[in-house]
Amino acid sequence: MSTTAGTRTRLTRQQAGRPAAPVRIVHLGLGNFSRAHLAWYTSHAPDAGEWGIAAFTGRGPALADLLRPQDGLFHLVIRDPARDRVELVDSLSAVHPAADQAAWLRYFADPAVAIVTSTITEAGYHDEGGRLAASHPDVAADLDALRADPAAPVTTAPARFVAGLLARRDADAGPITFCPCDNMPHNGDVVLTVIRDAARAVDPTLLRWIDANVTAVTTMVDRITPRPDPGLPDLVAAATGTEDAAPVETEPFSEWVLSGTFAAGHPDWAASGATFAGDIAPFEERKLRLLNGAHTLMAYAGPLLGCQTVGEAIAHPRVGAWVEDWWREARRSVPLPASDLDEYVAALRARFANPRIRHLLAQIAADGSQKLPIRVLPVLRSERDAGRAGVASCRALTAWVLHLRGRGAPVQDAGVHGWDDVRSLPLPDATTYVLARLGVYDPDVAGLVATLAEEMA
Repeated sequence: MSTTAGTRTRLTRQQAGRPAAPVRIVHLGLGNFSRAHLAWYTSHAPDAGEWGIAAFTGRGPALADLLRPQDGLFHLVIRDPARDRVELVDSLSAVHPAADQAAWLRYFADPAVAIVTSTITEAGYHDEGGRLAASHPDVAADLDALRADPAAPVTTAPARFVAGLLARRDADAGPITFCPCDNMPHNGDVVLTVIRDAARAVDPTLLRWIDANVTAVTTMVDRITPRPDPGLPDLVAAATGTEDAAPVETEPFSEWVLSGTFAAGHPDWAASGATFAGDIAPFEERKLRLLNGAHTLMAYAGPLLGCQTVGEAIAHPRVGAWVEDWWREARRSVPLPASDLDEYVAALRARFANPRIRHLLAQIAADGSQKLPIRVLPVLRSERDAGRAGVASCRALTAWVLHLRGRGAPVQDAGVHGWDDVRSLPLPDATTYVLARLGVYDPDVAGLVATLAEEMA
């Protein structure tokens, strides 16, 4: 159907004939990925009418301001290599800005709410060496605020979770499950740990209630979701005749693996294509190392050779060859059958080359100090333990060192603030400095990275 701007219909639930489901899931960190993944899986569940999501933005109110006038509805544009598919997603029953603490506490106090999901990236959980980074200024300020007033407005995720649980305990609202949806190994354990550490600092009596009423599920999530193309609203309007201020685009592929116990039930996500597994670790390692590790390599190496997108990088003769080297090296540390890994890598080649997905390398390059320790360093350690050099792993590290020295995409990484020596030191010394910051003290690794840096510089 073709329309003009003047004939577009405003997107609302009344117009679409999609009543809102009762809220039973609260989500922190509403963004493009969570809408293409969590919201999509939930909307496709056969019992979706019983599982509405109340979603809170991670920082500012901009996305909430766009979605509230259209009652949380949005269109998902699935970029199949041959054509676009446009779907209306209706699982967001309410949308709030991050600062709406009153609504946050109100949902936690509601016995109908059974699940808390989150998509806030690795840094947002303030996990430091397996414990809450309680000395971080923002975390410390939030913990002080909650000690003074359990309903105080707070901004960090661990503090927000504890504030919600205090409200839930006081309301005697029953059990609840945390289900993080971020690219972190053991993300359920990470979330529960920072929650317990924050609770201990605010109100130690909450710990016993948490032990009796709170569970955490570990998940592995996968769906490439780039920033929406500026022309996406016009594409949706032409296809549907409706005005959507916040559509999302994504790839056809999606995967969601969950492991753990839901204390108060969950949507029938299995019917939507999710997998419930007893041991999620092999799936986590496959995704973090083969997909995310390749993304990390391309994000820093690609711009050195003029590439701006994943598609350009995988098609580039040198970068594409480096990615193949990475896959050969990384798969040796993934405990899954070779046939499974062959199939997964073949799918990655097709996904990365999808001409209808424009995934910017600069977007992937952000926060490398959080990503390399879980995507690249485990492969490097495995290679070194096996007596191999780990050339592909070192190449990813090399590209990151050059990135920190001002080559390629702009540096957007709070974890490297104060690393001024990276730019001022000679390249070999800068390499040693970066590796020491990452906890990599092997002199052979430092030498190999320095050599590769000279070749790539």
